[in-house]
Amino acid sequence: MFGRIAGRYDFLNHFLSAGIDRRWRRAMLAYAGEVQGCFLVDVCCGTGDVALTFEASGARAVGIDFTPEMLALAESKGGRGTFVRGDALHLPVVDDRADLATVAFGIRNVADPRAGLAELARIVRPGGRVLVLEFNMPPGRFLGALYRLYFAHVLPRIGGLVAGDRAAYTYLPETVARWPGPAEFRSWMEAAGLVECEHRLLTGGIACLFRGRVPA
Repeated sequence: MFGRIAGRYDFLNHFLSAGIDRRWRRAMLAYAGEVQGCFLVDVCCGTGDVALTFEASGARAVGIDFTPEMLALAESKGGRGTFVRGDALHLPVVDDRADLATVAFGIRNVADPRAGLAELARIVRPGGRVLVLEFNMPPGRFLGALYRLYFAHVLPRIGGLVAGDRAAYTYLPETVARWPGPAEFRSWMEAAGLVECEHRLLTGGIACLFRGRVPA
């Protein structure tokens, strides 16, 4: 599915979010703290925008994804980062190697998200950080209803017209609707061995940033 929509993926991300996705990545960078000189592993990296955003602020970045078409687009963007094909449940990274591991809008697509979080914790050194950016169902009756209307009816139609794959953009709202709330997801992070887990809602709760630390 991701291979089929790769060619229109970036355009639709920007268009369907009215450009807010760029702000979310910048918020993720700010939430990470100082990244100059850090070794970053970005999992489910897609077309590489998170890895390249961190690289522009001085991190050394490796992006990992299982979709060759996405990786080809990431490599075409001309950054210094390295992009590698790999499975989020069996990352091709040795224990305690990264200073920082990130995943943006990808952990929801992993077959076993809890095991995916444990893999992120495994590859990060003691004292290092894990950051997750993911969609969220916004609180509030009005915004929540408007968001569900857009997600369930408008987004699949636009995605189908532009990408020629309505099923892919029907999959997105279905998975978000089933996704746990912030408190439950923080408990998953803690079960994966992370400490000091916290979250921050973005854009009225449409997205959520999570941060945790590997015990020193």
